[in-house]
Amino acid sequence: SLVQGSKLELPLWLAKGLHDSKRRIISVELPKVYKEAWRTVFSADANVVDLHKMGPYYYGFGSQLLNFDNTENPQIAQSILQASTFVSRFRRVMDSSQNTYNEDTSQLLARLDELERALFRAGQKGLHDFQRWEKGQAAQITASSLLRNYGKRKLAEGEA
Repeated sequence: SLVQGSKLELPLWLAKGLHDSKRRIISVELPKVYKEAWRTVFSADANVVDLHKMGPYYYGFGSQLLNFDNTENPQIAQSILQASTFVSRFRRVMDSSQNTYNEDTSQLLARLDELERALFRAGQKGLHDFQRWEKGQAAQITASSLLRNYGKRKLAEGEA
């Protein structure tokens, strides 16, 4: 049995299940990376922070923390989603994805959150696809099946 006031680390899904605003079974303490001291670091220069080391799902986990009653929620949301962290890092991630073609990017990717890694990969795929298109290596563009079926249906309706 647990004594009231005990501190435990719980998975997010369990904490969400036990956190009930009426019964107050548990209270949630913010992980240190979302507290004011780290928000100050992010606002100074978010690009120097190794987000993957801080938590590979920094943005996703931080947005889930907003479901808990916390007086710092507006500041957390501001920090992770708006000015400080995501916006300032987004430009660097996308610039890197466009300018590191056929280079070793493992060192760069090691510092990125999973969302940033996905954005980086999407940027590289877009660059690769564009370069293939420029060289005439892209597949022929065809109408989607939805558009083809829509045209057939319109034609059939016109005949009726």
